Order: sequence, then structure tokens, then C-alpha cells
Amino acid sequence: MTSRPARSDARANRAGILDAARSTLASDPYASVDVIARSAGLSRRTLYGHFDDRDALIRELIVTGAQRFNAIAESISDADSRIALARLAARLWQEAAHVQFAAALALDEAHVEHTADALAPLRRAVARLVQRGQQDSSFRTDIPAPTLARLIEEVARTVVARTDASSSGAADIAVRTVLSIAGLSWREADDLLTAHPDIAEPTR
Repeated sequence: MTSRPARSDARANRAGILDAARSTLASDPYASVDVIARSAGLSRRTLYGHFDDRDALIRELIVTGAQRFNAIAESISDADSRIALARLAARLWQEAAHVQFAAALALDEAHVEHTADALAPLRRAVARLVQRGQQDSSFRTDIPAPTLARLIEEVARTVVARTDASSSGAADIAVRTVLSIAGLSWREADDLLTAHPDIAEPTR
């Protein structure tokens, strides 16, 4: 009977640490464990009771963020491969821009292997979408599907890491860049986004 409150407190502490880490790292990506613990209103010892070290905490942030990205990929159901890719890029950008610091940490070379594992469902979804787009002639076919999917992934990674999420038109640039790598001309991308203004509409 007495174990339930303890488990509840532990869950609350863990959630509080993750929330504090997100907000603290957004201001200072190099914030120490001590700073994060203070921000959570907990002791360093309590934090270490949940996470072995700072890297373990960051890996947990990556996993929770990846779950949201994977869910977004699963939610895309457009039959038109071009629209599906544009919508996927827009929604992923909206999510990444909302927590751009975490996205940047996840894409850092120190965590790239862990990130790749956590985002495996998303990567598979992109690979399937690229293959479908090539089969229906929506996307370029001069590059093998696995390579094209990887190029799209790398370009998206660069856009997230290098583009100011608060700048005007950032989401539009992100979507157009991904479409261009897939093989659409700037005029084709413009026509597509003009015909489907809902793609760029915020989902929250």
C-alpha cells in the first residue's frame, strides 16, 4: 500500500527533471546537471537517482522527442506522394521548431547513433514514401530510393540545425527545400503549396 505514493512521487520527479531539462537546455545547451536539478527544484542526488549522468538525461529527451516525430510520420496518410512529403516536412518542422534546442542536441554527432535508433520508425516511413514517390513518378528517379531518402534526411537535419525557427518563413523554406531534393522544381513546389495551403497551417 505504501509503495504506490513512492512510485507516484518518482514518476513526478522524473517528469519534472525532463521538463526542467527542456527549458534549461533551451536557454543554455551546455547547462550542467546541477543547474538542471536546481531548475527542477530537486537535489543533484535525486536527479542521479533517475539518470546516471547528463548524457543519459539527454538520451531520454531524445527518446521522448523521437516518439513524437515517429507518431507524426505515422499520421501522414495523403495518397499523393508529393503532398505526403510536404505535409510530413511541415509537421516535423513545426515539432522540431517548437523544441529546436532538443532537435539540435539530438542531431549532434555525439548522439547521432542513439538518435538514429530512436527515429528508426520515421526513417522507415520516409524510405517507404520515397519509394512510392519514385514508383508513381512524383519524385526523381535518377538517384536510388535509399540514397534519396538519406539525402532528404540529411537536408532536413541541416535545416533544423541551421535555420532560425523564429524567423519569418522558416517553415516554408524547410518544406520547399525537402521538396526540391525530392525532385520538384521551385515552380512545382510553389503550385503544390498554393493549391494546398493547409499543409503549412500550424497543428497546435
